Amino acid sequence: MLSPEEFIPQAVGARLPVNKVSVVNGEEQQHWQKAEILSIRNDEPNSKHPVEFYVHYEGFNKRLDEWVPLSALDLSKVKFGKTQKKSAPNAVPGAKGTTVAAPPVTPSGNPASRVEGSGSGAAFGVPHNAIVPQKRKRPDRDRTPSEKQSQATPMDTTSEQASQDAGNVEGGEGGEEGGEEEDTFSKEKELEKLRVGGSMTQCLTEVARLKNINKIVMGKYEVEAWYFSPYPEEFSQLPRIYLCEFCLEAVGSARQFERHRAKCTLRHPPGNEIYRDEQSHISFWEIDGKRQRQYCRNLCLLSKLFLDHKTLYYDVDPFMFYIMTSSDNVGHHFLGYFSKEKHSSEDYNVACILTLPQHQRMGYGKLLIQFSYELSKIEKKTGSPEKPLSDLGLLSYRSYWADTILEKLYEYKGELSIQELSEETSITPDDIMHTLQALDLIKYYRGLYVIYLSQGNMQHHEKNVAKNRTRIDPAKLHWTPPKFTASQLRYGY
Repeated sequence: MLSPEEFIPQAVGARLPVNKVSVVNGEEQQHWQKAEILSIRNDEPNSKHPVEFYVHYEGFNKRLDEWVPLSALDLSKVKFGKTQKKSAPNAVPGAKGTTVAAPPVTPSGNPASRVEGSGSGAAFGVPHNAIVPQKRKRPDRDRTPSEKQSQATPMDTTSEQASQDAGNVEGGEGGEEGGEEEDTFSKEKELEKLRVGGSMTQCLTEVARLKNINKIVMGKYEVEAWYFSPYPEEFSQLPRIYLCEFCLEAVGSARQFERHRAKCTLRHPPGNEIYRDEQSHISFWEIDGKRQRQYCRNLCLLSKLFLDHKTLYYDVDPFMFYIMTSSDNVGHHFLGYFSKEKHSSEDYNVACILTLPQHQRMGYGKLLIQFSYELSKIEKKTGSPEKPLSDLGLLSYRSYWADTILEKLYEYKGELSIQELSEETSITPDDIMHTLQALDLIKYYRGLYVIYLSQGNMQHHEKNVAKNRTRIDPAKLHWTPPKFTASQLRYGY
């Protein structure tokens, strides 16, 4: 067994059991879980603080990564990697002495302009997945050699369904990032790696592996951040940062926040209100990324805290943002949002979708999804979210597709074709087929494939109807699809 003095200099990259504390039914439980050490802090000889290690639990999503003390490590079972991980050349200080990869910087000193993105496509039956605006494709003649080699475009979608516990939502075989490439490609294995590794990007240099923001205070909620977001460096040294829930500006202290609120005049998102439900107090606001750049950039920074695979950029001009709020006597409070490209060559109706963690598991994710399809119905188009979806995003979309399709089949007693279902719901035929197969509604009968609505499916639908969830009322939606000329869709790089 190594002594702490021998272990600490070579700790980064080591794998060993860690005493993980989990809360189950309100009670703390401890168990040993294998983890990889990603970083170390307070290891200076004269440091007044104890040494801590930033660990990633193998087989669990990155949102569960955390700092642990030396006493939580089992040094008798440590395994060191073949090569030691080196810090990125463009590293900046991270949380309390850690280092994280710095975003590229333009000549003006601002982070490089790009958009958010997402990874590879996901079949409906694969558990978990999310969404984000897709990066615009540039002509080959305008691309640099490095850009030609890397053309993956992530996405960002988070839904209201948060993980019950790490075992049933985030568990599974751990995909080790940076491992040896396999001889044969397997779509299922790649999706599993993306799910448990927590990143939809294929290039490790684009992923910051350490959280730099501990907590955010937004309104009456204090929320723990899940992933890295390129907020100013000084925020990484603070126990929490404060966000204005109306303009989304971030400050570092409660006093600064009070001064900001005294000056901030916003009481709702800076856009057009296109939907209002007086009964549920839900509103939707349409915002043009080109007209409200600062607000949309603040929104991207916020969403990056909860969407790891989202490659965040500052080029928000090509997107429209749809913000969902809940109103009271103070103002309209931010619940979630989705964005969509002003012009999508793939006819995506959602590029990025997110419900804030403090408002998850309340049905708001499905409400966002339903609203995006109501817009598609007005446009007389079928739509689909940009693939792949995040783990929580796929859960919400899968649930929405199943409920919507079962509702239509129940209403028409199963006398509908896939094309008719698509026209009724604005869901693409491909998404409908994936859903029908997952629900086992496709049967082979007398040489033909038919849709079979079983008694169990009907009971499931009736149970969902009895829940009486909040739904979008199309009569309260006042929206005309925006039209853009070719010159308005031309953006500078």
